[in-house]
Amino acid sequence: MIKTLFLPLLAAACVSAHGFLADVSINGKSYAGNRPNGNNGPSIIQQVSTQDPNYGAGNPALTCGPDARAASLVADANPGDTFTFDWRTASLGNWPHNTGPMLTYLASCGSQTCDDFDASSAKWFKIQQVGRKSPGGPWAQQDIMNGDIATITLPKNLAPGNYLIRHEIIALHIATQRGKAEFYPACAQIRVGGSQTGKPNANELVSLPGAYSDDDPGIFTPNIFNANAQYVFPGPAIASFVTSGSSTPSTGGGSQGGSGSGTNTTASSTATAGAPAPTATKASSSTKTCKLKRAPQNDIIRPRHISRVMRRLAFNWSH
Repeated sequence: MIKTLFLPLLAAACVSAHGFLADVSINGKSYAGNRPNGNNGPSIIQQVSTQDPNYGAGNPALTCGPDARAASLVADANPGDTFTFDWRTASLGNWPHNTGPMLTYLASCGSQTCDDFDASSAKWFKIQQVGRKSPGGPWAQQDIMNGDIATITLPKNLAPGNYLIRHEIIALHIATQRGKAEFYPACAQIRVGGSQTGKPNANELVSLPGAYSDDDPGIFTPNIFNANAQYVFPGPAIASFVTSGSSTPSTGGGSQGGSGSGTNTTASSTATAGAPAPTATKASSSTKTCKLKRAPQNDIIRPRHISRVMRRLAFNWSH
């Protein structure tokens, strides 16, 4: 009887855990985020009010997350820089989902820095998208669930300026029902240097919300658990200046379609991008063993394997 009661409770606990963007790094320099609805420490990542999923393609939370507010910092970056995105639960556990794509967008903040920019008016262009790692294989999101971090490269020909970078996970494990896709967007504030000239065309810019529909085949997905079914990425195609300015060929046997109106016209089941497709590397906080030591003050126990970023989140910015 005890086992019968315990298993549903355990399943409910796992289902209730969702997540937020806990850290962004640029060429190895780490910028920690604030926990949802927690203390608002200095960060480049816009803080959200909850780790819960966002439903509905027209939900205002699709801009930068639920009740996202501008962060206090802006990070410097350059074309070709490597960005990583570390997604965690609010308790800093591993990301809980493994089905669905990850997408990356940029939006210009114009002449003002992005800490003073109203993200709801942003016009976004896509620079990256990844689905399954190989035809019929697992989703790249599975790597994030395993404790890894998503990695992308900023377009090498990107024009200088102030940008929001928006990384998004769409969890599709219950999207066999219309309106049940779970959207997890997050935005960080950057200032790009250099002297390149790459910019999107006007017809490649979209609003978020606005770029997706609840009926898009990449959002309402009755065949999501058929590993051999084609997957159609939602939203616009990757901006043409990104694909034309890269020497890295697309992978996965197809290119992203899309007219800029919200739905791709060419399906692809794997990562295909003009910039190098994102990879996942193991985050330091996912080490399996844990040795404890006693802190010199306040008697706080801190696992040695937790990184500086995770300690900062867990012990200095907790609420």
